[in-house]
Amino acid sequence: MLKRMIAALAMVPALVWAEPDPADWDSVLNDARGQTVYWNAWGGSTTTNDFIAWVGDQVAKQYGVTLEHVKLSNTADAVARVLAEKQAGQDQGGAIDLIWINGPNFAAMKEQGLLFGPFAEQLPNWALVDVAGKPVRADFTVPTDGMESPWATAQVVFMYDSADMQPLADMDALLAWAQDNPGRFTYPQPPDFLGTTFLKQALYGVLDDTAPLLAPVDQADYDAVTAPLWAFLDQLTPNLWRQGRAYPQTGPRQIQLLADDEISLAISFSPGEASTAIANFQLPDTVRTFVPQGGSIGNASFVAIPYNASAKAGAMVVANFLLSPQAQARALDPAHLGYGTVLDVAALPDEQRALFDGIDLGIATLSPEELGPALPEPHPTWMTRIESDWIDRYGTAQ
Repeated sequence: MLKRMIAALAMVPALVWAEPDPADWDSVLNDARGQTVYWNAWGGSTTTNDFIAWVGDQVAKQYGVTLEHVKLSNTADAVARVLAEKQAGQDQGGAIDLIWINGPNFAAMKEQGLLFGPFAEQLPNWALVDVAGKPVRADFTVPTDGMESPWATAQVVFMYDSADMQPLADMDALLAWAQDNPGRFTYPQPPDFLGTTFLKQALYGVLDDTAPLLAPVDQADYDAVTAPLWAFLDQLTPNLWRQGRAYPQTGPRQIQLLADDEISLAISFSPGEASTAIANFQLPDTVRTFVPQGGSIGNASFVAIPYNASAKAGAMVVANFLLSPQAQARALDPAHLGYGTVLDVAALPDEQRALFDGIDLGIATLSPEELGPALPEPHPTWMTRIESDWIDRYGTAQ
């Protein structure tokens, strides 16, 4: 009898901390009700913050889940928190339930065993995702393996004031224009993700052979591959806003410079951002967007659940709601967010497709045909190495 009691007590922690099974969705919904999900997500944009607040209202009403937005300036801070908890042996009851994540941060969490899953492809709304047409199964070339769920797509565009200039064909044209119009272009200062994205886009634009970018950086001759980038930046930097001695710290700060007519050209990772800013009276209605003739980098935004999250069921409910036509249509609408959808809209039932049919993408938003196919993100090791070298070469002068 005593042995049976000891054995039964030994099972209690396993029962208390049993992992929710996304394949048993009714059980997930039942477990999620009453949970509070702490979503660690970038908090640098009012429109993004408002969208996350709306998501919170919806999951509270529909599923009884409370969503708390923990606003980040750097996603790496959340990754470091989960890693610190693991190193301290806190394998349950973690402080973070959901993370908006991409690229090197996802690769690091996956490599170090910091993720719950796989769960993404078992979510009910995964059936609506455009698996064939959207980059939803790889993140910066790293297979997601169901460990993160997509919720938006993005592609690099350049925002320009059509009262001042015309679209530029490529990086050579951008450099020539900047030399003729010194001070009228800038980009956020790396390690801001948008600033580092400009470096990667520029690298694509100056290389004849971009194949090395899709493999880990240590498999290439790094100095040879990046030499054209540094040559380009050496010429561009003195012609930037404030002669490259200062940079905007964030994308929203860059938009403010465009609104204040301090610059005429800016980079964005959201094809609808300019239209959203115009609709919100943050930018003049003369702003438009273009992509270089060689194409521009595109990716998907994902959410991931830490291995030790306290509210895994609630986090899956939020991830699944983000894939709903209701949430995807709102995110696509420039009046709210202006992010690209991950859904196969054409395959949706009529009632759900109608949510998208009435969306006005805005005067500054390029059509899918104008955007063209997205260039793949380089392997995350390129981003880390180039970002570090940029800081050494140009960031120390700030």
